[in-house]
Amino acid sequence: MSVAFPIHDRWPEVLREVLAAAERHTPEAVLAFDLDSTLLDNRPRQAAIVRAFARERGRAELAGFEARHLHTGFDMRDALGRHGLAPEEVERVLADFRPYWRERFFTSDACRSDVPVRGAPGYARRAQAAGAQVVYVTARPEEMRPGTLEVLARHGFPVPGKRVELWMRSDPEATDDGFKRGTHRHLAERGRVLAAFDNEPGHANDYRASFPEATVVLVATGHSGRVSELAEGIVIVPHLDIDRP
Repeated sequence: MSVAFPIHDRWPEVLREVLAAAERHTPEAVLAFDLDSTLLDNRPRQAAIVRAFARERGRAELAGFEARHLHTGFDMRDALGRHGLAPEEVERVLADFRPYWRERFFTSDACRSDVPVRGAPGYARRAQAAGAQVVYVTARPEEMRPGTLEVLARHGFPVPGKRVELWMRSDPEATDDGFKRGTHRHLAERGRVLAAFDNEPGHANDYRASFPEATVVLVATGHSGRVSELAEGIVIVPHLDIDRP
């Protein structure tokens, strides 16, 4: 299980302040947003893969698996238990499921099942309307671009075009962490980085180190557990719906 962090007690106000700062600093204002588990919830994608696995492998006990069984997009062992499998059966399923998952999760077709994190489309639109440059910084491989663009458009996010960019990982050998760190110089070249949003503590810490004057936001939808400590000053939010916190 990933470490949970305490939600900032005035997080909606902090997110509103980011938008106000974007208005003051347009056109050089830059806001960087991760996608998976930050703006987009990939649990429906995970659930669809489990159900496809159940059909193809004759696993009737998994046929009713749903996104609600996943508390986060990272703990499939816990989710299978919530679905009703005994611990020993969970381990047997995972041994067969993991290679099946790896072949399908990072594909353009599969990501079309993604849905927005609460409030994310509206907040991204407000950022754009405030005059900020919106940059989606995701370690999804470049091959996922068609499905990613379709999902962004379908759910009302600003789509790449004037002052909106989608940066994806083109080097298959690059790690998520390495790719994200490698974008920081390019973000700084775009203008003044006012805020960066991610669900991974390690990525948030890297943003904090590179942009100490920016507001760094950790969206607490869950994380991989690779890093369990946060740098000082990072703002933890439960979602991005500042109208109905």
